[in-house]
Amino acid sequence: MTAPSSGILVIDKTAGATSFDAVALARKRLGVRRIGHAGTLDPPATGVLPLLVGEATKLTPYLMDQDKEYVTTVRFGVTTDTHDLTGRVLSETAVTGLTRERLEAACRGFVGRITQVPPMYSAVHHEGRRLYELAREGVEVERTPRAVVVTVIEVQAVGATSATLRIVCGKGTYVRVLAAELGSALGCGGAVEGLVRTRVGPFALTDAVAWSELEDAPAAVLWARLLPLDAGLAHLPAARLDAGGARRFVHGQAADVAAPVAAGTHARVYDATGALLGVGEVETTGRSIRPVRMVHADRPGPSVRRA
Repeated sequence: MTAPSSGILVIDKTAGATSFDAVALARKRLGVRRIGHAGTLDPPATGVLPLLVGEATKLTPYLMDQDKEYVTTVRFGVTTDTHDLTGRVLSETAVTGLTRERLEAACRGFVGRITQVPPMYSAVHHEGRRLYELAREGVEVERTPRAVVVTVIEVQAVGATSATLRIVCGKGTYVRVLAAELGSALGCGGAVEGLVRTRVGPFALTDAVAWSELEDAPAAVLWARLLPLDAGLAHLPAARLDAGGARRFVHGQAADVAAPVAAGTHARVYDATGALLGVGEVETTGRSIRPVRMVHADRPGPSVRRA
């Protein structure tokens, strides 16, 4: 059996490393140039960072669209230029009367569809440059507010000047901005003291490869930890094609599906043997699908997916 050359390696990023550092290390350890990641994680933060190896890089948009879960400690009474404690302190204010009830009431104002202004210390592009590059030069530019979705803010613990929150949110949400705005709503300011990403879509921290393993484990061990290409597509319905349909699909043509799929949705597409062919868009009848993104599977046969 041929060893895989593509897949998803879910790692637990260490504090102090950038997401690009993680990609560079994985390239070195696996000996593969084509590796990307599914969602930047701030250097001080730790936690889940899915690395997309080989053909999996084609599936980046579908992983980026999935929700993420964080556990963060927010320090109240301080504001910084980065919205976390690594930044330059802009103000300090005494914190009084911080209770669970008061904090939960403030959090409710940030649940749902909200708008955020991306922070200057972020990887957002502005005229060909990253915002954090401009920020380091002392340049601040106007940023367009963006709509994001926050599903859950759960208060897990409250101290005299800090609190631990569990946050579930959609793509593009900045937890640092949430912390700053929550502090503003409480009238004392706030900044992230610690941040752990505990989940990206179906990928949980408990199943992630430790950073030490990424650094030191034999390459064969890392390859064995790769998840199949479709592990990140479990949120999409499955469409199956017969042999003729599979041939049409891989040649860029619409193909009839074995069983109807909801019209207008994206679906993961398999041939009759269970090999992943790619992602397609289901046409209006629900009985045919056109290719949107195709991948080349490492080997035939049904893929192994988590229950």
